[in-house]
Amino acid sequence: MKISEAVQFYLQYKKANAKGNSLKNYRYILQKFENSFGEREIDTITTEEIISFLTGLTQNNKQNTKRSRYSSLKAFFNFISYTAQPDLKNPCDSPVTRKLFYNPKPHQWTVFDKDIIDEAIFRTTNTRNRLMLELMARGGMRISEVLGLQPADVENRKLLLRTPKSGRELEFVFIPQKLSTRLSYYIKDKDMKVAQRIFPLSYSGARKMVVKVGEMVGIKLRPHDLRRHAATYASRAGTPLEIVSKVILRHSDLSTTQQYLGKVSDYEAIRWIENRHG
Repeated sequence: MKISEAVQFYLQYKKANAKGNSLKNYRYILQKFENSFGEREIDTITTEEIISFLTGLTQNNKQNTKRSRYSSLKAFFNFISYTAQPDLKNPCDSPVTRKLFYNPKPHQWTVFDKDIIDEAIFRTTNTRNRLMLELMARGGMRISEVLGLQPADVENRKLLLRTPKSGRELEFVFIPQKLSTRLSYYIKDKDMKVAQRIFPLSYSGARKMVVKVGEMVGIKLRPHDLRRHAATYASRAGTPLEIVSKVILRHSDLSTTQQYLGKVSDYEAIRWIENRHG
């Protein structure tokens, strides 16, 4: 089977089984791959050629992007092997390619203590801004998800995400009752239409708001720090990792969730031991 035929075969399958950003990512890398090797037989592609192709494609990209491109290409070869050419050896499946493109570089995220995040939220007097902060810090939402919310998406303590990052058709976010009540009152007070954005800010405007809130309490705060806080606090409060991963963060892989959980400081370790046994 030629590369061009295999790519079209695989993309037809993905059109029926993947959505949104996931499908776009597969199209991007496979069309690049087809441009480079389209008339070659798929079983003639070598590991060295895969390394050369991915190196050129991901030059200056972050390790997460390199890993994503590598995983997409590896999945393509696996699919063709399983469905069309059982004897095909996957050229992506080697220790060298995994080391170069899959293994993430260690990165330690800054995870702020619950007290400092609570202070930042409680000192935010603007109702709109406080709701946004709490949806990220209590519900684990991404800033883009918060900005996309409409009144029609709010069903008591359950929020509907219509175009989730995962590429799934729908996802749900669960929030505390107090936050749900305040959000409902805010929508009612503003007399919002069902298809109106609850928080009609740009991404840059929302990010500036979060940065200013952080400065107010003396920390360098970014929107995604609040999502990481939601995961870390839930984990340290005894929430099972499966719930943190599948419900709060809505990850498909537990290993992705574990990257979010911050390093435990000596102060935090002592405090949790005292809370449990003191």
